[in-house]
Amino acid sequence: MLAIDVKDLRKQFKVQKNREGLSGALKDLFKREYRELTAVKDISFQIPQGEICGYIGENGAGKSTTIKMLTGILVPTSGDIRVNGYIPYKDREKFVNGIGVVFGQRSQLWWDIGVIESFQLLRKVYRVSEPDFRKRLNELVERLHLGDLLNRPVRKLSLGQRMRCELVASLLHNPSILFLDEPTIGLDIVVKTEIRDFLMQMNKEQGTTILLTTHDLQDIEALCSRVIMLDDGRIIYDGGLDELKNRWSKGREIQFQFASHTTLDRLRQLTATLDVSWTAESDVTARMWLPHAVNVSDALACVVGGTEIRDIKIFETNTDDIVRSIYSSGSASTSKETVVS
Repeated sequence: MLAIDVKDLRKQFKVQKNREGLSGALKDLFKREYRELTAVKDISFQIPQGEICGYIGENGAGKSTTIKMLTGILVPTSGDIRVNGYIPYKDREKFVNGIGVVFGQRSQLWWDIGVIESFQLLRKVYRVSEPDFRKRLNELVERLHLGDLLNRPVRKLSLGQRMRCELVASLLHNPSILFLDEPTIGLDIVVKTEIRDFLMQMNKEQGTTILLTTHDLQDIEALCSRVIMLDDGRIIYDGGLDELKNRWSKGREIQFQFASHTTLDRLRQLTATLDVSWTAESDVTARMWLPHAVNVSDALACVVGGTEIRDIKIFETNTDDIVRSIYSSGSASTSKETVVS
């Protein structure tokens, strides 16, 4: 069964176009001019239950707009959305009981009251029974180490502490789908790692479906097997993370440190049957570049069998570099704004 089913989803906004000068301001009083912005342009995708999917793109690509439509905050201009079988903006009351949402830059906790009081209020909002609430809360507090924070006002929490509390708040009613919009923004590496580990464990144990938007591609590498990439409101890639690397990566490099002077001619002879290239760094150090089509173990076997090696280092193109190269390549078209009055 599908957790999320999106077909030809589009969202347009009308933004007032302010004319310059006093005469322009007077004209705007009587006849306003608008420009039409299309934030999401007829996208389609499906996410099965239990999947962790990364939803990535540059600022303004349409990620947050999509999340807001999927959670019922915004109404689409056109297209069809089904989340847990519900249309988010129509079946609001039934729909919200099955989803949890964390917006990294917005809080669902009340600023001046204790964390536990916010949780109690959310229990009533989601109509969770007291026994179920206590059981769920105890599990989440233990996993995310929040025992000492429950009686503190939210305003006295650090960013990392608050984000862990936001996660608990979004999961108190045991939703089957979790939407995360920049959940690790501004956090240090220790807190990021804790949150990633928690999400992975929750997905494995409970089968929670997770849709994650983030600018931190280490989140994607740690959590997601699938990536949907957005550019200017359109999907330019939807597939596995490994496939993304194979498709866009420039390949891998292996650095060899040899026991004695080894010529490039000798190294080329050893790897003559492979589609690789060599560059020398010193008399005893050289780098071999190989595409993803060439198996690393085959390449190593050719070299190790004919030379004496002291050290080997393998360099893989990371996801950050790959994503940068995709956006800089201009592979996705850019649409123009349409002016309407």
